Amino acid sequence: MIRAQLLIRLPEGLWLTDVSQTFPDATFSLLAGYSAGETAIELGEIHADEPDAHVDALRTHPAITQFELLESADGRALTKYETTDTDLYEFVELSSLPVEFPVVARNGWFEFDLTGTREELEQLRTTLEESAVAFELQSVVSTTDSGTLLTDRQRELLEAAVREGYFEVPRECTLAELAETLGIDKATASTTLRRGEAALIKWFLTGPERKGIRGR
Repeated sequence: MIRAQLLIRLPEGLWLTDVSQTFPDATFSLLAGYSAGETAIELGEIHADEPDAHVDALRTHPAITQFELLESADGRALTKYETTDTDLYEFVELSSLPVEFPVVARNGWFEFDLTGTREELEQLRTTLEESAVAFELQSVVSTTDSGTLLTDRQRELLEAAVREGYFEVPRECTLAELAETLGIDKATASTTLRRGEAALIKWFLTGPERKGIRGR
């Protein structure tokens, strides 16, 4: 199986396009979501120095039909909402490959991971090239080899997390302290760490030594 990381330009008119371009320095993460017919139900996270304005922009966007602020503290706002923007789920149907959460959006672009066979990913690349969608293939790695499973940034962050005691119980450093150690913002550290952890767990559960377990 092949794991690919894609960066795709968001279509104009979506709430995520509008809000992420209005606040280009913020990070919008879709943590979970599903299609409910003509709408989608999503759990989202906003990372910004002062997220109140971002929350208001999301809450009042015409494409948001229901909105609930679940938590807001320390530059992070957790939200649950219903939206008429279902392009992401239409893309999933088109690609026939499940999108892996979190899906991260910044300044009109969103980034996510896909896992499939080489043939499936090549077909997706062809479909995107034939469309008007701007995209970049960030990385492609084989999930059967743990040595090439992680990106350089993921490996660097995971190694630092182990070194600084982030995975100890109780933790010996916070996420903010870990991010500061590497000179990156907290939102980037959180996203990169989650992706790296997910990649390792998936490789362990579906690797060649686990013959009795099959990935999707």
